[in-house]
This record gives sequence, structure tokens and C-alpha cells, in this order.
Amino acid sequence: MGRYVLRRLLQMIPVFLGTTFLIYVLVWAVPGDPFAGKCGERDCPDSYVSAMREEFNLDDPVVVQYGEYLLNLVRGDFGRTSSGVEVSDRIVETFPVTLRLALVALVVEAVIGITAGVVSGLRNRGFLDSLVLVSTLFLISIPVFVTGYVVQLVFGLQLGWISPTVSTPTFGGLIVPGLVLASLSMAYVARLSRASISENRRADYVRTALAKGLPQSRIVGVHVLRNSLIPVITFLGTDLGAFMGGAIVTEGIFNVPGIGGLVFRSVQTKEGAMVTGLVTVLVLVYLVMTLVVDLLCAVLDPRIRYE
Repeated sequence: MGRYVLRRLLQMIPVFLGTTFLIYVLVWAVPGDPFAGKCGERDCPDSYVSAMREEFNLDDPVVVQYGEYLLNLVRGDFGRTSSGVEVSDRIVETFPVTLRLALVALVVEAVIGITAGVVSGLRNRGFLDSLVLVSTLFLISIPVFVTGYVVQLVFGLQLGWISPTVSTPTFGGLIVPGLVLASLSMAYVARLSRASISENRRADYVRTALAKGLPQSRIVGVHVLRNSLIPVITFLGTDLGAFMGGAIVTEGIFNVPGIGGLVFRSVQTKEGAMVTGLVTVLVLVYLVMTLVVDLLCAVLDPRIRYE
């Protein structure tokens, strides 16, 4: 197991370097003036542009710029924006909010999605199976921003059951935005769980367990469910990073002060340092969650870590 973990950690290094280098190039090395619009409608003075280019090392080759950026990252320095705001300070302010929202969405997605998928897979071609298939197809057909606006309008403004905006971003206050954010992925998890359960129920080891006289609860809870959860866990793990990076619309609808809104505003104002720092954090989240998913899959199926 230790060699498997070490191998996975070593594989993360080139992935991190490649993705962060691509992000850096797309933000800083594309044609155009990175400081356009920083001084209002008039052009920025040459002294200001020269100072900014020196601060962000834009006169150096892009490889040298990226190398200096990596050295700063190792020291925990994500840089500063053109207005002097520390990127790390803004990340510390917004990251916990988006992380809470993503965790709420992940729990909602896992609990409801897996439960619906297991029930549907065990009762194949029954009423509950048809209900799950129809409801998940309905959720897949509706974009998340439409779901968010409908939930806010109907349950928040018309019925008054929920608050239309998030006043305090606690776990309790983020349940409704988390449900909206997880609505699409929840449908995919339910269908993935259903397909995996249905496939494993016809496997040879299940027929062997039945022939040995094992109780149905043990066959389903220990054998079928354990093997069926491997693709579901993989989907859930990568979805946490997707929730954190794709929460822009949901955070905008419910006025959640998280990373999504900060990324959107930074792109609008062309704050390259902020965009680079935020996306780098999201890359790290993806890599860590991928490692956790691989370890969980290796625990569920020992054959994975021995390959």
C-alpha cells in the first residue's frame, strides 16, 4: 500500500506542473494588455505600466516567470493584485465558504443519489425504478441556473419557506444552495449506482453467495454494494473539485461570498494574479481528491493497488 501511495504522489507532480504552467500561460502570456482598464477610461501612465510589468516579471521569458511563481508558491506566496491586495488573504476569506458549500452538495449528492440508485437497482423494472429514472432524467434536462432561480422564486419569494439569499454561510444556511448545486450530479450518481448495482447482481460471486445460503442483506450490503461503489466513489471525489470550481452560478443566485464569485469578478476586472492563484488552489483540490479517491478504491478492491 505504501508503494502505491508513493507512486500516486509522484504521478501528481507532472500533472500539477503541467496544469499550473498552462494556467499561467493562458493568463499572462496571451496577446493583449494585461493592465488595460486599470486606470479607468484613460490609458495607464507608462510609469505605472513599467512598475507593474516589473512587479509581475512580465519582461522575462514565460518559463522564467513561471519558475519564479512556483518558488513563491512553495513559500506560500500567491502574489498580489495590481491594487496591492494579497491573493492569499482573499483565498483565506472565500475558500472556507465555497468548501462548506461543496461539502454540503457532496453529502446531498451522495446520500440521495446512492440511496435512489440502490433502491432502483434492487427493484429493477418496478415502480420505484421507473420513478428514479424519470426524476433523474428530469433533473438532467434542467440547467443548474434554472433550478436555482426556480427554487429561489417559488420557495423563497412566493412561499417564504427559505431565505432567497444566504445571510450567514454556515452549513445550515448552505443546504438549499448545496441542493441546487448537487441537483445535476445527484441524478448522475443515482443512474450510475443503479447501473452498477444491476450489473453486479448478475455476477458469479453473487450467485455463489446465494448458493452458500448467505442472507440477502449480507449479499447486498457487503458484496454487491462494496463492488458497486467503486465507480460511484470515483465520480463523487472528482465532483468535489467540480463543485468548488463550478459554483459561480449558484453562488451568484444565492449571493454566497465564495470563490466562484471571486473568480468571476477577477476575470471581469482582468486580475491575472487573482485568477492564477484561485485556479491553482482548485487544481490542488482536484489532485488531493483524486488521491483520496484512488486510496478509497484501493481499500475497496485490493486488486487495484497490486496492479
